[in-house]
Amino acid sequence: MAKLTHRFLTSIDQCSDIDWNSLLVGDNPFNRHQWFAALEHSGATTADTGWQPFHLLVEENGSPALIIPSFIKAHSYGEYVFDWAWADAYQRYGLEYYPKLISAVPFTPCYGPRFLGSDDLEVHAYALEAIKNECESRDLSGWHCLFPSREISEQLREQGLGQRTACQFHWFNRDYQSFDDFVASFSSRKRKNVLKERRRVREQGFSFRTVSGAGISADDWAFFYQMYARTYLKRSGHTGYLNEEFFALLGQHLSEQCVMVIAYLESQPVAASLLLRDSRTLYGRYWGSLAEFDFLHFETCYYQGIDYAIAEGLQRFDGGAQGEHKLARGFEPVLTYSNHWLADERFDEAIVDFLEQEAAMVAAYQQGAQAHLPFRNTGD
Repeated sequence: MAKLTHRFLTSIDQCSDIDWNSLLVGDNPFNRHQWFAALEHSGATTADTGWQPFHLLVEENGSPALIIPSFIKAHSYGEYVFDWAWADAYQRYGLEYYPKLISAVPFTPCYGPRFLGSDDLEVHAYALEAIKNECESRDLSGWHCLFPSREISEQLREQGLGQRTACQFHWFNRDYQSFDDFVASFSSRKRKNVLKERRRVREQGFSFRTVSGAGISADDWAFFYQMYARTYLKRSGHTGYLNEEFFALLGQHLSEQCVMVIAYLESQPVAASLLLRDSRTLYGRYWGSLAEFDFLHFETCYYQGIDYAIAEGLQRFDGGAQGEHKLARGFEPVLTYSNHWLADERFDEAIVDFLEQEAAMVAAYQQGAQAHLPFRNTGD
């Protein structure tokens, strides 16, 4: 009989990259040891930023069997699953919502594996029990698993955790041979609108360079970071959750899964977007520009990404959270999931009831969004 033990890692350095990455199935970039190491070593995920690493490692007969990347959180920033109202409810009752435990990829609303390694239900049940016991012993208000795969989310729901749904917009490659092939599936009017946007970008004199892996130079990374920080500062009043060191580490240790699109005007770079990829999916993550230009954001972040995905034979393009404007450009509404458990049974029961009601509204929203897709069979 297998002997299961566990420990919580307060630093990514407490598990080697070989042991961590050996548990991965597939090549999702956000689950790799290098990604979490870049976050922690650049100072983005530390106790000082309210993101204390607290990864669960389950061992079977002394060997790594399962890792659940996790963090003790002192706030709810950078999660993209919004629970501020829950924190307010705790406060009204004189209770502390923070700290809490989350299992997630920081600052990254991309669904994917959250239980890394064993798919044995007994191991998963053991891990869940370890998480609940740790929350109670440390006075953490609860545990939140953000953007897991649907399969893991359903498993957690069956184990009594509340399931929350949300809607994002993703592009799917239906064996398109080119961008023109893709928009040929649109109704006439909506196809003309997209082609007009791309034409307007060309008329302004923009050209584009898409680079990946070792082709992304140190100067490219430096320019991208300037754009990222500049745009974040303008939009949010701070330079973003990630600093220049994070992107430098990404370039050093995970460049083979990075794709950068740089926009030029009169031979000078003026905007850039950074995407990540695996063997099936392209993930749009960050962008920035020197100034506002007509449709430059759509071209740099979406249309160039679609061009790349078609050329590389990728099956899906996750353009990031939110953005109903993506619908008219062929990004389809898909459900994402999160699961929630609160140690206080009164709040846990209330949250489960709320999430069931919210799910019905999200499903109705997704269905309504389908009507706004540009494809011919959805109407003009």
